[in-house]
Parts: sequence; structure tokens; C-alpha cells
Amino acid sequence: MDIHEYQAKEILSECGVGIAAGGLAYSPEQAVYRAKEIGGSKWAIKAQIHSGARGKAGGIKLCTNDEEIWNAADELLGKRLVTHQTGPGGKVVYRLYVEQATDILKELYLALVLDRDKQRVVFVTSTEGGMDIEEVAATKPEAIHKLEVEPAVGLRDFQARELAFALGIKPELTSQAVRAIKGAYRAFRDYDATMVEINPMVVTKDDRVLALDAKMAFDDNALFRRPRIAELRDKSQEDPRETSASDRGLSYVGLDGDIGCMINGAGLAMATMDMIKHKGGEPANFLDIGGGASPERVASAFKLVLDDESVKAILVNIFAGINRCDWIAEGVVQAFEKLDVKVPVIVRLSGTNVEKGMQILKDSGQPLITADTLDEAAEKAVAERNRVAKG
Repeated sequence: MDIHEYQAKEILSECGVGIAAGGLAYSPEQAVYRAKEIGGSKWAIKAQIHSGARGKAGGIKLCTNDEEIWNAADELLGKRLVTHQTGPGGKVVYRLYVEQATDILKELYLALVLDRDKQRVVFVTSTEGGMDIEEVAATKPEAIHKLEVEPAVGLRDFQARELAFALGIKPELTSQAVRAIKGAYRAFRDYDATMVEINPMVVTKDDRVLALDAKMAFDDNALFRRPRIAELRDKSQEDPRETSASDRGLSYVGLDGDIGCMINGAGLAMATMDMIKHKGGEPANFLDIGGGASPERVASAFKLVLDDESVKAILVNIFAGINRCDWIAEGVVQAFEKLDVKVPVIVRLSGTNVEKGMQILKDSGQPLITADTLDEAAEKAVAERNRVAKG
């Protein structure tokens, strides 16, 4: 789960990371009021969406008076920002962060991520802040410094100092940098984050070390024990298909194709999507109905797939272990009875109660297409999709 910049800064500030004065605004009037509260002579009006590269998309504006603040806020609120991270659909701006502008002397990069192979937390730092880290890695790999942290021991003081030295922090500012680095690690550890990124972390002309922008992502599976983090979720920034699935306990990832996929198990889902691609098709989603799926759960999953207007065919591929093929078949039949299913549906069942499940499909009288193998099912799904696309 991602959160907004202002939310990440609030958490980081509580953990000891320096930030500039700022406040949230939902209207031009409120933006002007926030600037007066903050004080100063120059402010940054920042669109709050779950994406980086907002500045390149026109989502950050510098203002020096009330009129400029009003106009900037009026322009940004309700605007759909498109960045290379949002995709062509972009994301709508519903809130703004008004922040006191800072005189920047130096821009740096600081991030924490999980290295799942090594089972370590890894700091990634660079003296090339303010740029996409991928671009820095490609053009100046020598500018990137990495440091692994053993979770059982945690970040040690000497490691924080090593990172500060790698960032080229002046000796008199080392204590500030160390406090920021340790604070970022504390936020990562204490809130089950999967990523903390401060880009840029800046050194100001008046000798402060501040997080000028911040992003945090969290482990969805740990939200049950982090109610504060769960409350920061902004569904307006999520794919509505994925949000609807999550609210119903289903795992859904929207893709750009037109063949809907209903599968149980991530491994089988990946194999199914690979086979669809191999046969010349494009999957529209990754939908894992999980283990022990009831007929009602299957019918709900069907509705989620059908809600995607781009779907021209649906492939149901189930290997029943904990699940049962007869439950899946009953759910498919329920979906046909309750929903307006206008696209071809291909069903391949295998495993527990497969004979009973196939008999339920056969006796239903619904226009279902069955297959015995994944290869056959994918081939039929692509063929049906092509037929529908041709009209």
C-alpha cells in the first residue's frame, strides 16, 4: 500500500527526519490560508498523488503571493496528472500540500528497500538526488552506494555515519544526516514498510538536512497490526478494479489485455498468463480467487472481471486442492444466472471433484466452453477473443 507525500513526511518527522513546514489543502482558499500559517515569502504547491515525477508533469508549482497560490491550487485540484509511473490514464488530484520553499545547496538520494534474496534491509544512496534512480544507475553507477543492514542487529551508528560520508555531507552536518538516516530506518522498521524513498534529501543554504520529497510503501499483509497505516489508504489513487477485489478478499492486478483470467494460486496464474501470451493473446488481469473459494466468491470474482469493459473473453483455470471443482463450477453457473455474461467463457478444471464439477457445467445448459489442459484452454480463449474482436 502506498501513501501520499505529506503522510510519509508526517511519519518520518516523528521519527527524527527533518522536513520543511507545510500543510494540507483541499481548495484554493485553504491553500492561501495554509501559506499564511506557514509563513515565509515563497511556497511550493504540490499535487498529492501516488506517483513520482510530479514536477515533470506540472504537479509542483512555486508561488510568491496569494494570487499565484490561488491560481496554482485552482489549476491543480481536479486535474488528471499523467507521469511515466501512472500510465496513460493518469491520476486525479484531490488534495494539495503547501510547503515552505527552501534554498537548496545540494540534492541527495536516500532510500530503503528489502533485498528478499539476501533477507536484508538495504540502504541505497546517491549524491545525484532529484533524478530517477534508474537513470543514475544507468548513466553513473559509481554514484550509487549501497549498505546492507542485518535485521536482527539493526542499523548501527557507524553504518549511519558511513552513509552520511558516502553522501558527501559536511562534517558539521553529520549529526543531522545521521539522525535523518536513523529516522528513516526506524520508520521502515516500525511500520512494516517495504520502501522508504527520500528524493531529494537536501542540504539547505542555512545548513539544514531536510526531506524535500518522500514516498513510503507498506506490506499489505501487515496492515492488520498497523491500524494507523491502514487508515492512510487513499482508494481514489488505486485501480478501482484492484480496490474492489481487495475489499472482497481477492487478489487482483489489472493489466492492459482483453482476456480475463480467474485462477487459484499465483504460480498457476503466472503460467496461465504466460500461456495466453504464447498463444498470441494478452491477459486483462491477474485474479487469484485463493484457496477454499465458495461458489459465491467465484461469482463475485466473475463480476469483477466482467466490470472491465475491455474483456472480450474469460479463461477460468483452476487446479483444485483446497478448492473443489464442484464449488468452482457452481460459482461459474451462478455467475451466468445472476450476471449478464456476454463474453465467451472457457473453463478448465483439474483436481478435487473434477468429474462432479465438469458434470455441473455440462448440465447447466449455459454456453460454456470446456478444456482438459491449460494449452487447450489458452488456445480456445485466444481464438474466442479473436472471434469477438472481429465482430
